Amino acid sequence: MREGRVRAVRQFNRVYTNVIGLLRGDYLDSPYSLTEARLLFELAQSGETERGETEISALRRSVDIDAGYLSRILARFEADGLVTRRRSDTDARRRVITLTSAGEHAFRGLDQRSAAQIGELLDHLTEADQQRLTGAMATIQEITGPRDRPAAFVLRSPRPGDLGWVVQRNGAIYAHEYGWDPSYEALVARIVADYAGRADSREAGWIAELDGAPVGSVFCMRKDDSTAQLRLLLVEPAARGLGIGERLVAECLTFARRAGYPEIMLWTNGILTAARRIYQRFGFELVDSEPHHSFGHDLIGQNWRLSLR
Repeated sequence: MREGRVRAVRQFNRVYTNVIGLLRGDYLDSPYSLTEARLLFELAQSGETERGETEISALRRSVDIDAGYLSRILARFEADGLVTRRRSDTDARRRVITLTSAGEHAFRGLDQRSAAQIGELLDHLTEADQQRLTGAMATIQEITGPRDRPAAFVLRSPRPGDLGWVVQRNGAIYAHEYGWDPSYEALVARIVADYAGRADSREAGWIAELDGAPVGSVFCMRKDDSTAQLRLLLVEPAARGLGIGERLVAECLTFARRAGYPEIMLWTNGILTAARRIYQRFGFELVDSEPHHSFGHDLIGQNWRLSLR
């Protein structure tokens, strides 16, 4: 199994290096290699600070490059008038580097060409495939990158296409994680269709968005005139652990209170332990439970309620 996964990662590397042209010699038809272009990028980001300086030791750590190789590249940059190097004003033992105006010009050209290249790639994809691509890249970055990624997500109202995403992702995720059959996706489709068709001012939905892609959802719907119902809480597996589920539930409860509902209820299944812990943290109490056979499995259905007063 490990050997197959190694082959899969290597195959991905071969495909992606071809896609962005890393094997064509100079990067983006410029006089710079990929490593040199990356160094210019890092220096340009430092240039956005007040002093516009970067410690050479910090630059080396940020790109994980051999000290001798870095020194040779910086010497070339300095000879070409792209950077200046000097001792730090605050610590003479440290050396700092700054982009010159020529260096900033070189970076802007590379940055524009890189953006155009990726834009052209995306233009050949459908909106759905663009979301799949960026979502997959976010997953790769999350799994292989640093573990201190900030929870920079937003909640918003559903836009055209989002309701279809809710149906599709519920069906796919629950099939993958619990083995539920298509009857669950059919149930979700009916719930979403009811929400879309009623246009009720006492109902609302939210999409959680991370890095421009939807990663979660929840709906507040009318059970009856005095009871709201929380429905279809979902968080993408790659986005779990960021507090998105809690934020979605909190938004739903806030809306239900403002809409004048005295209480809110939800129906869930006993195997959905992560969601149940969220509900319990907000004060939901289990009212009753009953075995049932649905979605191809024997399950324990649960009704939970929370007073909003």
